[in-house]
Amino acid sequence: MNLNQSTDKPTLLVMAAGMGNRFGGLKQMVAMGPSGETLLDYSVYDALRAGFTRAVFIIRKEMEADFRAIADARFGQRIQYDLAFQEMTDLPAGYSVPEGRTKPWGTTQAVLSAAHLIHGPFAVINADDFYGAASYQALSDHWRSGSQDAALLGFILRNTLSEYGSVARALCGINADGMLTEIVEQTSIVRSGNGATIRLEDGSERHLSGDETVSMNMWGFTPDIFPLLVESFERFLSKNAKDLKAENYLPNSVHELIQAGQLQVYVLNTQSEWFGVTYKEDLTRVQSSLRRKVETGAYPENLWA
Repeated sequence: MNLNQSTDKPTLLVMAAGMGNRFGGLKQMVAMGPSGETLLDYSVYDALRAGFTRAVFIIRKEMEADFRAIADARFGQRIQYDLAFQEMTDLPAGYSVPEGRTKPWGTTQAVLSAAHLIHGPFAVINADDFYGAASYQALSDHWRSGSQDAALLGFILRNTLSEYGSVARALCGINADGMLTEIVEQTSIVRSGNGATIRLEDGSERHLSGDETVSMNMWGFTPDIFPLLVESFERFLSKNAKDLKAENYLPNSVHELIQAGQLQVYVLNTQSEWFGVTYKEDLTRVQSSLRRKVETGAYPENLWA
């Protein structure tokens, strides 16, 4: 389905199935705003303001009752929503879960788990990140312009690091036309002065200036992406099906599709402030940032009052 064939308003697709291992719990349900809001509340609020009319939340099946209770109490009357469940066993024909594997297969599989619920342009986000109102508006404007290209919201690396440990970020290459040329996932980046250092698997390190553009997993797609992601996921499984820990990250799939000439992705620049919680120690900083935004009038004291 091409964008010009669909009159649907955009859907917000939220990846909320992550375990939060480094944080030590379910970040999706932690109160951070002044009236007990989660970062997910702010995402839904900003998406509504930008013209999104529907949401799909990707969760684990065992989270369903708790998640529905919170969603219904907060924004269930304001936006239509559906749930998709990321299951470790949800694999293409011919593949099976190897004995000993304990978790799903990554964010590409997560997005595919919701394919049956998406029928028009959609944004993909993480549940535990704050992207800012302008980011959602930038995606709405991108689709409103009639562009057929996928889109990525780019953020400055320096502004996305934690003071308390390593983070995973995807570094972006961008050409003169603003198109994404490559996106490479790095699973261990730490702050280093005003810049950053990548800790590579072989024990070596690579220094970064901090000005690099990174993906925080905020994407704009149309349903055309789904068959491409299926092919990418199958290629991943053909190499890694027996690996107990391998994950198929969405940025890696996008990179592969760009390199193969199957996908064009436009990088959208926004002045929005990104912040999120990787470690429990990040929580105080995020709460302070949200309080400042309320005090400056960017958000009401209580989002859903």
